[in-house]
Amino acid sequence: MSADDLLNREALLRLAPELRPAVDPAELRTRVVHFGLGAFHRAHQAVFTEQAAAHSGEPWGITAVAPRSAATVRALRDQDCLYSLTERRPEGHRTRVVGSVVGALAMGPDAKTVDALLADPEVTVVTLTVTEKGYHRSPSTGGLDTTAGPVAADLATAADGPLTTVVGRLAAGLAARMRAGAPPINVVSCDNMADNGAALSRVIHDYIRASAWPDRTEILDRLAEAVAFPATVVDRIVPATSEADRAAAEAALGMRDALPVTGEPYRQWVLEDSFAAPRPPWELDGALFVPDVAPYQLTKLRLLNGSHSALAYLGTAAGLTTIAETMAADWGERLVRALCAEVAPTLPADGPDPVAYADDLVVRFRNPAMRHLLRQIGSDGSLKITERWLPALRELRARGASTPVLELALAAWADSTRRADAPADPAAEALTACWGPSARPTEAVRALLRVLGAADLADDEALVAAVADRLPTLRAGRVEI
Repeated sequence: MSADDLLNREALLRLAPELRPAVDPAELRTRVVHFGLGAFHRAHQAVFTEQAAAHSGEPWGITAVAPRSAATVRALRDQDCLYSLTERRPEGHRTRVVGSVVGALAMGPDAKTVDALLADPEVTVVTLTVTEKGYHRSPSTGGLDTTAGPVAADLATAADGPLTTVVGRLAAGLAARMRAGAPPINVVSCDNMADNGAALSRVIHDYIRASAWPDRTEILDRLAEAVAFPATVVDRIVPATSEADRAAAEAALGMRDALPVTGEPYRQWVLEDSFAAPRPPWELDGALFVPDVAPYQLTKLRLLNGSHSALAYLGTAAGLTTIAETMAADWGERLVRALCAEVAPTLPADGPDPVAYADDLVVRFRNPAMRHLLRQIGSDGSLKITERWLPALRELRARGASTPVLELALAAWADSTRRADAPADPAAEALTACWGPSARPTEAVRALLRVLGAADLADDEALVAAVADRLPTLRAGRVEI
């Protein structure tokens, strides 16, 4: 296809009505700034925002900021920030163009534009999907790790110098907004972390406190009055886009889309109803606003995300590639149901029903139209499992309850860290070092737990032994539940 066949605003009129955006992008303005240009945002918050604009008639447009990938920014700009979303349904795919993103910026090269938007009174919402590692939290304190190289470098940078972390860029932008006396703003974490709103608030406050800004105390005072950090729970399975996905999107549209995304039909967004400024009416598209998201948050983190990680590491040990393949194995459904049953006693009584939730997970994970790669889910495990497994494991063991499924999952993760093709992880070097040539399995497991910041679990001899005992079977490619 020629350049004329590229998806863009001019080409929209050639699409069938059911393929076009729910809104006219030309009628939207930037009122939301989003950090993170990945597939999940484009398949989740961007869709809710588009539908909110369509249902309300309000011009809620998004400018998305890519922390690193300038190539993605260029590709999105080439398409007037349009892209397609394909819902993978068992009965057949459904493709549609999404039009809520109206601008794309690279955080470094476009820093001045980013700062200007963060100070713009018309911008009243900032959202983030930068993954757990983007927050640079200390495993021991949960606050900002000011000794982390990128954070330390940002803190040492002159006021108008380049910043490389999202925390630094956002803190600097909010500080400028506070100095300008601009209206209040909402800063909404959409990353999979327990208490994500409080976690984001803390690292931003920690950054400002650690800065050399002479007015940092005044900024923090103003921040407390004018910036809300509501907690959220986001849910939609969004696999990495494949070449087959690109070909399918091109066939559905009759034109080329360089940045298509795919996702399961299911999507959920639960938000703490504690906003300080105007926001899109996301509830018009089914978002749920509640006084406390903790029951939903814990259920998702410990059941969905916890099961996802367990399937990823156990499936990899069994030589499988995708979540659907693990569910087709004779142990897949048993693993999901057993993990949910084991963890259920740690969940609040006023949350979703764990048995019904497990039923939904089995249906979602089995979807044959989805191709969610285990390697993608298994990445950054040292950050993910500290949220998804370890708190429940601690709570259950403190009660004297048995934890065979979590022990099996932990063993599969431990085994993955010693593989030559181990999933990407920010702590990869430290994890690999745990497998010294003379290290016994129990020593390696204990060292791995310490890398996770879980010294208490490393000192639990029964747990360490149980995890180590699982390793030989997993290394043989067998999963026994």
